[in-house]
Amino acid sequence: MITPSQIDAILTPINQFLQCATPNEWVEEAKKPDNLPTILIDHLLCELKAGQSAMFLIRKYAVDQHSAAVLFDWFKPYEEFAYRRIGNMETLRGKSNISKSIIAKSDSPYSQDLIDKMVLLIKEELHHFYQVLEIMEQRGINYEPIPASRYAKGLLSKMATYEPNTLVDKLIIGAYIEARSCERFAKLAPHMDDDIAKFYVSLLRSEARHYQDYLTLAEQVAGADISERVAYFGKIEAELISSPDNDFKFHSGIPA
Repeated sequence: MITPSQIDAILTPINQFLQCATPNEWVEEAKKPDNLPTILIDHLLCELKAGQSAMFLIRKYAVDQHSAAVLFDWFKPYEEFAYRRIGNMETLRGKSNISKSIIAKSDSPYSQDLIDKMVLLIKEELHHFYQVLEIMEQRGINYEPIPASRYAKGLLSKMATYEPNTLVDKLIIGAYIEARSCERFAKLAPHMDDDIAKFYVSLLRSEARHYQDYLTLAEQVAGADISERVAYFGKIEAELISSPDNDFKFHSGIPA
């Protein structure tokens, strides 16, 4: 179990990176028992989307054709469950690991480091997907697909439309999504049942590392100072988090 001092050490750089804290109004809404199904289902889908984003990124920019097919097959059972409601916990058990190598295409300008970081992230996100599903099953919460919030779309709509700036922006946005997730898990944990609280605290390390990995990769790809672009997306992210929002979700703004 992570100690309070370790939690503080994890959250300090996260809170310095984010331009605003999660508003108390969101926490008050999120801790209501009636909203637990929404929180868990949206969290489940956020884990899948985080893995998909990393998968699409390396498929587009970095890996050879065979590895792209391997990545696609890796996600198939999760996507069939989430979007077509095919399968169950048994069909997903143990599927988060991948034994085959994911190799860079010969003419890729991006390093194997990008691939390795993203593959590790994918493994962890898919494992977390399964863990959320376990919690839902223990509570008798049925999976029902729900639409995505405005959050990720609001960030992605501001990306540059030319390379390599598009990739740099995608990586910066990934950093903000992971950092905000980490901050919200910490905000929610004290108000949750013990098993969910322990699960959320256990996620802090991986989410914090994911945000740092995304930022490191963004700097590597840019080959230049990205602080101005980081600040730009930080402002957009803070506006999405601190403005009124009619659609309550894991990454939503102030409940309207």
